[in-house]
Amino acid sequence: MLLAYGNGAVDITLPESIQTDTIMYNIPASAFLLADEIIKRALRQPVNSAPLRDIARGKSDAVILISDISRLCPSYLFLPHLLDELNAGGIADERITVVVALGLHRRQTVEELRFLTGAAYDRVNVENHCALPEQCTYVGSTALGTEVAINKRVVQGDLRIATGNIEPHRLVGISGGAKALFPGVASSSSIEQHHSLSHRFKAFPGDPDNPLHKDLTDVLKFVPIHFLFNVVVTHRREIAAAVAGNLQDAHRQGTDLARSMFLVPVSKKYDVVIASTGGYPKDMQLYQAVKTLENAASVTKPGGDIVLIARCQELFGNGMFQLWVETMGDLEATAERLSKEFVIGAHKIEHVVKVTKQHNVFLYSDIPDAAARLLGFEPIHNLDEKIAALCNGKASLAVLPCGSITYPV
Repeated sequence: MLLAYGNGAVDITLPESIQTDTIMYNIPASAFLLADEIIKRALRQPVNSAPLRDIARGKSDAVILISDISRLCPSYLFLPHLLDELNAGGIADERITVVVALGLHRRQTVEELRFLTGAAYDRVNVENHCALPEQCTYVGSTALGTEVAINKRVVQGDLRIATGNIEPHRLVGISGGAKALFPGVASSSSIEQHHSLSHRFKAFPGDPDNPLHKDLTDVLKFVPIHFLFNVVVTHRREIAAAVAGNLQDAHRQGTDLARSMFLVPVSKKYDVVIASTGGYPKDMQLYQAVKTLENAASVTKPGGDIVLIARCQELFGNGMFQLWVETMGDLEATAERLSKEFVIGAHKIEHVVKVTKQHNVFLYSDIPDAAARLLGFEPIHNLDEKIAALCNGKASLAVLPCGSITYPV
């Protein structure tokens, strides 16, 4: 069986002596339609909104927010269509800026910016968001007390367009929508305050009706998004659906499809679970791969075994995460400290420990053995040998080929 690993794959042999189930998200037939047709249809039929070209008329400039390299969103497919709509409404390319909504993720290289924006790169200004306070403008506080500062260029934009892909999200319930604005182009302090709300409130993947998601949409009263363009995509960046128009209404429509695709009913737990993230970009760093680990854990019996297959060529993917793992001593004690003192980046340790306290985790990756062991994982280098040993005498095995976007429920 081939499982994605980075931009390639690994071939694993599944034991014949054990019951094996494959848990995979649902790929709709619409994913195989022409992307251009799906994009154009969404722009022709915006949800509770005038067409983008009509909204653009009379505006002096436009800012488009897009996802970074760690997301599956194929911005390069729809950006030229958005630019053409803006041009038709009277906004020339030289008055359009594309901002990569990094949040606190790393800056994108020039090569990555070109990949993300495709043909649009040579038409408009493209820049990384900067979360430093001096690059952001304070705009107000949400109902939950989050003090919000947003990228100055975005705040000053006459027409703001948010883009992104919609999929379940463990922190806020669902991605897409207002997430491109906040935390996408917010200050570091604002992002940390928002993320810290996860100690007070919990969200269910796929459900936007929770306080953390409300905290995102609260920001719209200070910095409105004038037009939304969101997609629902496969792990290969194929567009299954696109929605456009009013942010709240269009996002709700896209959420319904995302739920039907990515939430997968599972009626049992397994002795052994083998999980691939689905490959690049979801396994480019451990910071992202932890999401797959959590999805795998949700269908693993207490005391059961998880084999996580994630290349992680960028290793931890977050400096604070790495610093705390390598320097703060006992991981469980560190997680206990973080449950009282929220530290963005390091908070991933809580997620890891929650899994390793219940399950044995075996990691196949590019991460050095010592770093894997500091995380509480056992590094492995021969997948077939380890899988055969784990499955010996066990009753059930599950495989998650795309664990980053497959949410067992």
